[in-house]
Amino acid sequence: MSRAAHSTATTLLARVRDEEDPAVVERLISFTDSHGIDDIAQLWARSPAKSLPGSLWRLYLVQLSIHDDPRTASLLYERGHRELRTTDPLVAGARTPVAPDELVALIDTILRGAFTGDFALALDRAAAFCRVQASGATHLADDYETTEPDRATAFTTRALRLSSFADDLAVAARMWRRDELI
Repeated sequence: MSRAAHSTATTLLARVRDEEDPAVVERLISFTDSHGIDDIAQLWARSPAKSLPGSLWRLYLVQLSIHDDPRTASLLYERGHRELRTTDPLVAGARTPVAPDELVALIDTILRGAFTGDFALALDRAAAFCRVQASGATHLADDYETTEPDRATAFTTRALRLSSFADDLAVAARMWRRDELI
């Protein structure tokens, strides 16, 4: 299973980069919209975070979370952008305020960059995006802590997952630059 995950991720990325057909890239970007994530999950979900299939898996999960609930994603991004004192909002590339449909377009652009541009840059942008959203989720959790503890817990859990993804994607970007991401 691990060999198949690595082989499909490597082949997919290489083929799209070599062919440079915009229609193929668009099909890959919208794959989870059309087919869900189950097909990919069967191969890539168990891959180590710091591997090519693990990185692609995380990119698709982030994209899916934005597509599934763009309003909440926009709220998290807005709040994180206001609270963070880092360059992450600039690296991620969304202007503020960001509408839900703009955030969907941004995450699709980041994923498109993984297939057509500098893969490490796409991973760095996705990591920055996750850090901004994690900050927003953390601050919203704090806001709801006394009035809606269950909601606060859900935001805290989401923040932790996004922070973990950000760390994994940032390490994967460094590994890609050193030709160590396999």
